[in-house]
Amino acid sequence: MFSHRTNWPLHPNAFTRALAEVRASGQHVLDLTVSNPTDVGIHLDPEVVLGALVNPEAMRYDPQPRGLLEARKAVCHYYREAHDIFDLDPEHIVLTTSTSEGYSYIFRLLCNPGDEVLVPKPSYPLFEFLADLCDVKLVPYPLIYDHGWQIDFASLYKAATTQSRALIVVHPNNPTGSYVAPSEAQALNAFCRDYNLALIVDEVFLDYAHDGSPRPSFAANSQALTFTLSGISKISALPQMKLAWIVTTGPEGFAAPAGARLEVIADTYLSLNAPVQLAGPVLLEQRKQVQPALLDRLRVNLSELDRQLTMAPACTRFNVEGGWYVVLRVPVTQSDEDLAIDVVRKMAVIVHPGHFYDFPDEGHLVLSLITEPGIFREGVSRVLQCAGK
Repeated sequence: MFSHRTNWPLHPNAFTRALAEVRASGQHVLDLTVSNPTDVGIHLDPEVVLGALVNPEAMRYDPQPRGLLEARKAVCHYYREAHDIFDLDPEHIVLTTSTSEGYSYIFRLLCNPGDEVLVPKPSYPLFEFLADLCDVKLVPYPLIYDHGWQIDFASLYKAATTQSRALIVVHPNNPTGSYVAPSEAQALNAFCRDYNLALIVDEVFLDYAHDGSPRPSFAANSQALTFTLSGISKISALPQMKLAWIVTTGPEGFAAPAGARLEVIADTYLSLNAPVQLAGPVLLEQRKQVQPALLDRLRVNLSELDRQLTMAPACTRFNVEGGWYVVLRVPVTQSDEDLAIDVVRKMAVIVHPGHFYDFPDEGHLVLSLITEPGIFREGVSRVLQCAGK
């Protein structure tokens, strides 16, 4: 009765069962995996945010497949202010409810059933579900660590086949927090030209460079057909407002027809609601209020982690340049999943095991740096007691 593409294991895994048991026991659990910025004690002004949604224009239905022009202009303004991109045309932007929806549009645009998309490893597990729903096969290429994370280009070239249609880059990566270096960007463009591939760049955490130095966006990339995805979920810490976008750039012979086809896909669904689009300019401006607070939170928690690691020499962390997460390297005494289960059962702390993000070997835990500092401090102390033996 059901399609093969939805044949996922639906029963809870061992980690989820262990967490449910601990919570059912009544213990207070410290969550070091929180990814919802609305739950970490950093708040925007509700009068401003909610007031922006009260617009009489929302009573009129004006279906524009690429999204309302004023909202797309606000996205252009964001790139001009935050990333010095001055010539972005709003006609090169398609608004979506989320980057997940954006991925589905792009997969449908580029891939026939069974075609391949190259995806970094480690990276975010959501890609597998999105690919399954679009009948796309994911082929991993590795990131390697040597005084910082780097793309393994030798393995990337080996991973490409005649079925490859696109390459996904996460800038900065989730969970490694590594940005694409300028030299890597040039090499990626050359790779895409060599294999006639599109470049899909996820930039949702782009603005959260820990050193405060802005990193360049791929939204100005013209050397290969490029789809840059982002949205206010992370930029303005407003995931509940559901406003994201795809920026299409590249050689005119590819970018123009890609944009035209994306418009038809978007017109088929018309998923984005008018109130959020009309509020888009105000919601994007809210980044100026929330990003400094979040960046301060990231630095405070990373500093606290480093302080505690000096007292737990068996554990270290990988260098992290940006984003909301940090990866711990811990002694390999058991699988990462078993360790995470031990941590939640013995210490009442939630951490993510590295295999959730396709780390190729054991000895990795992933923590969220946007956790409230008091919870983070106590949670890290308990984790290191359990993992640093």
